[in-house]
Amino acid sequence: MIYIVGAGPGDVDLITVKGRDALSRADVVIYAGSLVSPAHLEFCKEGVEKFNSASMTLEDVIEVMKRATEEGKDVVRLHTGDPAIYGAIKEQMDELDKLNIEYTVVPGVSSCTAAAAAIKKEFTLPGVTQTIILTRVEGRTPVPETEDLERLASVGASMAIFLSISMIEKVVDKLRRGYGKNVPIAIVERATWENERVIFGTLDDIAEKVHEAGIKKQAQILVGDFIDCEYEKSKLYDKDFTHMFRSSHGKNK
Repeated sequence: MIYIVGAGPGDVDLITVKGRDALSRADVVIYAGSLVSPAHLEFCKEGVEKFNSASMTLEDVIEVMKRATEEGKDVVRLHTGDPAIYGAIKEQMDELDKLNIEYTVVPGVSSCTAAAAAIKKEFTLPGVTQTIILTRVEGRTPVPETEDLERLASVGASMAIFLSISMIEKVVDKLRRGYGKNVPIAIVERATWENERVIFGTLDDIAEKVHEAGIKKQAQILVGDFIDCEYEKSKLYDKDFTHMFRSSHGKNK
């Protein structure tokens, strides 16, 4: 069996129990060595075959999976964060489908939720926004014109911007035109790692702060009023709001 596992954002304890169980049983592990903490490999059993995918092509990865499957071995493909977000797993799954190789996907904690936890904020605040946009700016990988950062920012939703910290000036320029106002920004470098760093700012000063800090990669850009604003309290715990589990004035049914 092939297990495509999200390792979480950095802290080895943020992998799921299901993910670690699969890792501990695996005969072969293919891990994203440039992003996944090597401490995860300490949970592998003795004699496991380890492959660092940083130096591998798609064809290399599939060949290892194919060979291991033919030998009756379990394989873990260990991705950073949650593999469904910028994980490039679709192309791997398509190849496995062509070979009729069975696989399962084990989700993980995304760096965007880890970043929100690092700054102790909630993306969805009543009266502010109930929408989160996960996106990136175009680099070597293009972005559809309809998903240009300026257009997305015009929605006014909370945003988590991946893979874009090295282009912070471009990000700020597009956000300024999209939001049409100055908004709070938080930069979280290596969320949940021991050397995690957090920088707060606004569109006016964040680029300068990022350059002063020397942050060039592995950082999440969080943007929106949710970082610093007034908001309405949730109806969920309002004593005057009833639902099927609670009557008015906080008395349980």
